[in-house]
Amino acid sequence: MELTILLPLVIVLSSLSGVSSTSRNFTSMFTLGDSYMDTGNFVIMASPAIPTVFDKPPYGMTFFGHPTGRYSDGRVIIDFIAEALGLPLLPAFLSNSSDVSRGVNFAVGGATAIDVGFFERNNLVQFKLLNNSLHVQLGWFEELIRPSLCNATEGVPQRALSAILTTCLLQRRTHHSRFPYGTRTLVILLVIFKSLFIVGEFRIKDYNFLWMANKTEDEVRSYMPRVVKIIVSAVERLIIRDGAAFVVVPGNPPNGCSPAILTMFRSPNAADYDSIGCLRGINAVARQHNALLRAALGGLRGQAPPRHHHLRRLLRTRVVRDVLKACCGTGGAYNWNASSVCGMPGATACRNPAAYVSWDGVTTRRPSTATWPKGGSTGLTPIRRY
Repeated sequence: MELTILLPLVIVLSSLSGVSSTSRNFTSMFTLGDSYMDTGNFVIMASPAIPTVFDKPPYGMTFFGHPTGRYSDGRVIIDFIAEALGLPLLPAFLSNSSDVSRGVNFAVGGATAIDVGFFERNNLVQFKLLNNSLHVQLGWFEELIRPSLCNATEGVPQRALSAILTTCLLQRRTHHSRFPYGTRTLVILLVIFKSLFIVGEFRIKDYNFLWMANKTEDEVRSYMPRVVKIIVSAVERLIIRDGAAFVVVPGNPPNGCSPAILTMFRSPNAADYDSIGCLRGINAVARQHNALLRAALGGLRGQAPPRHHHLRRLLRTRVVRDVLKACCGTGGAYNWNASSVCGMPGATACRNPAAYVSWDGVTTRRPSTATWPKGGSTGLTPIRRY
């Protein structure tokens, strides 16, 4: 079977006056997210208290040749985007890399949009969660930049920082004696201004925890406004408070096609499945979430800098064999078993991971190539502030 999968991405690109978004050359990238983007933070955060399989073979087998903490046989989506932009692969924040000048990855596998304490207090999970929510990751980023900015920008509206810097750069007034901030602060502001920010696929675990707590479809939908509000607030904070000029916000993938979800929520009712074999209800929730997210991001147009754009799809992958089975697992209808997942004894990997949508039953395998939009033929549609 051959299937072309378009990955659902919503891109919010907010640029300042006089700066072309389509000809933008990013010098660095900062990412927040979950397992789709994690490059090692979960393994570091969990060790040694929580056993993990992501640092064991066959993870990493097709590219690095060894496990790297990525939830993949090789690279994850953020690696492909970095390569497409000519940037190095991002170090995990918790690895304490000595060089963060080209960017940092704050994503942690299993991260939620809603703070983890909410799920624990309301008995929506029966185990202790790592404190790795969107709010926590955003705090890590601000912890990285704030010490160098807080004193130099005291009393200056955060929203004005990008505009001030842009004006300075356009007029080539970069000497500190003609700029109201110190040279170190100017360098940091310049890094932020020329960076791509990605607020990754949060909300997948939020909804999964609700499904696993036996919530009905209507009950899961009732949490959507809360999840969307948290994500949009984080994007707003990055743009307005932290000075980010370009932010990418991925949509929710069709989680009803995940081998793990298909196994855990297997139904005897054929009407619960679509023509491909995915669970209709779970995918309907994903689609509604994406619609609400797009609408809410559009509501930022009156607060963000003058222009932003939406791009609905960025990457494309072609699958030529198994759409619903995991490449790595221990058998069964979907090759996924909760008691013996990929990386555990007894689990084996397929010979050709590229022929599968899912690598380990949980994480979607990423494409072998990535394309970054250039020019007017990419689907970029400007949304003006006025």
